[in-house]
Amino acid sequence: MPAFHQAVFGSDNDMRVAVNIGGISNISILPAGKQAATSGFDTGPGNVLMDAWIARHQGQSYDADGAWGASGKVNATLLAALRSDAYFALPPPKSTGRDLFHIEWLEARLADFPPLSPVDVQATLTAFTATTIADAIVAHAPAAAALYVCGGGAYNGYLLELLAQALQTGAGRTIPVMSTEVLGVAPNHVEALAFAWLAQRFCLRLPGNLPAVTGARGLRVLGGLYPAQ
Repeated sequence: MPAFHQAVFGSDNDMRVAVNIGGISNISILPAGKQAATSGFDTGPGNVLMDAWIARHQGQSYDADGAWGASGKVNATLLAALRSDAYFALPPPKSTGRDLFHIEWLEARLADFPPLSPVDVQATLTAFTATTIADAIVAHAPAAAALYVCGGGAYNGYLLELLAQALQTGAGRTIPVMSTEVLGVAPNHVEALAFAWLAQRFCLRLPGNLPAVTGARGLRVLGGLYPAQ
């Protein structure tokens, strides 16, 4: 994704960050022009915990626009406990997934607290996603001119509100948060376009990876062609 983000969303004039908020959140740090190498990594949960929690308590597959979470109150103590997971202290490049962040992981942390209202847990999970994304940007791309959001999380208004607040507080300056729509690509089209871009790179025999992101020994043409019989 970072290679595709650089090709489509990069700028010659300023550093940008793209964040894909799917089940897991991942950022791509896109330096201006060729000043530095593009980098990227998973910041932690995206929608995975929020989706699992609302499915359990509201019977919904996701929190539309973050409305349920926005009706609750963030529990600062629980938020700190969630943010204390060892993953967040690891240096990039790094990746994670549902093998670490899942409903049982959440339940194990909730066991240390008095019973909390489900809606307050949802609000806290939204803040958890927002603050861990912001932490990663403040630590590794503090000079970013803007953050462009794609993936399902781009349609969660409450999440974007908390993300903007966390960035402003952490960065000490305003980093605008906006959808990739302003760059001409709808948030829910980015992943499909990325796979089309990878296919094009393969057909042109051009590399589709970034060693700084994946740890590969060099640039590589990715994929294979398997014609039907």
